Amino acid sequence: MPATTFSIEIERCKQSRIHEVDFEHLVFGKEMSDHMLVADFKDGTWQSIRIVPYQPLVLNPAVSGLHYGQAIFEGMKAYRLQNGKIAIFRIKDHWERMNLSARRLCMAEIPEEIFVEGMKQLVALDKAWVPKQEGSALYIRPLMFATDIYIGMKPSDSYRFIIFTCPAPPYYSGAVHTKVITQYVRACPLGVGYIKMAGNYAPTLLIAKQIRAEGFHVALWLDAKERKYIEEFSTMNAFFRIDDTVITPPASKTILNGVTRRSVIQLLKDEGIKVEERPISIDEIIEAHKKGRLREAFGTGTAASVSPVARIHYEGIDIYLPEEQEYIPMLREKLDAIRYGKVSDPYGWLTIVDA
Repeated sequence: MPATTFSIEIERCKQSRIHEVDFEHLVFGKEMSDHMLVADFKDGTWQSIRIVPYQPLVLNPAVSGLHYGQAIFEGMKAYRLQNGKIAIFRIKDHWERMNLSARRLCMAEIPEEIFVEGMKQLVALDKAWVPKQEGSALYIRPLMFATDIYIGMKPSDSYRFIIFTCPAPPYYSGAVHTKVITQYVRACPLGVGYIKMAGNYAPTLLIAKQIRAEGFHVALWLDAKERKYIEEFSTMNAFFRIDDTVITPPASKTILNGVTRRSVIQLLKDEGIKVEERPISIDEIIEAHKKGRLREAFGTGTAASVSPVARIHYEGIDIYLPEEQEYIPMLREKLDAIRYGKVSDPYGWLTIVDA
């Protein structure tokens, strides 16, 4: 990592709100930590890099990010290790993916120093907010949006980059029930389904509301072209175990190349388990279930970690997964062992935050 060539001005909050938080009964995304990092891109350079008390933003109604969708984000986590230190999981991978999103939306790229060193300083300042309970973590949300005060179709010349954090429990408390969506599509070939832009998520909210009313936790999306190949869950990448092979749709222009997804693939391969990154149709899933070959299904994501699937519903057909699992608990155990510092980190996934 190159030496830091910029300084971060720090304004500490006058009084922490941490005493107001019940860490034993956390709700995901509800309680924000004391501080946030803010940086502005103007006149071709990043400037005014500061950590300030978490607070509302004051925005002109004409900022272009509100009108034309130049807005991207990431989701990350910091963990409290067994030795008491704090570590951020796969920080550079998230920085690289955020800049992939920035390039696709014609936005300014974020220097590694600002993203990595700024995040480390922010997490160090709010280290008391990192939960002590295993299974919980400090969720980290970097985001960037266009700030030109201009109503017109052109890339913005200015941007604001922000990082804030919140203590978070597991996203799903148990196995999820999913419904395959057939009347809508999430992403189209050659589009932007592979990046984390704000506009990818708003169109899924109506479907999420509808299926929750039917008793499902999450949607399972099919491809836009043939309407038969599984792409991803609305909050997770998708994995299926048929016999002793784990199959996951390949990362593409319509599927997010999840950081947890890559971690799980690495762990499976290192266990000697066969992994196939290939298209898999809903018909193949149904057929494998009929023959008793569909052993496990699960989703992966920063918020969701590794979440087992209990039921897949498709056009009146219910596929119930076996309650007895083998790969899912193994993956959870191995991921948590690394993330909470129970074992050495052989992959270099953890970045230690210095107090």
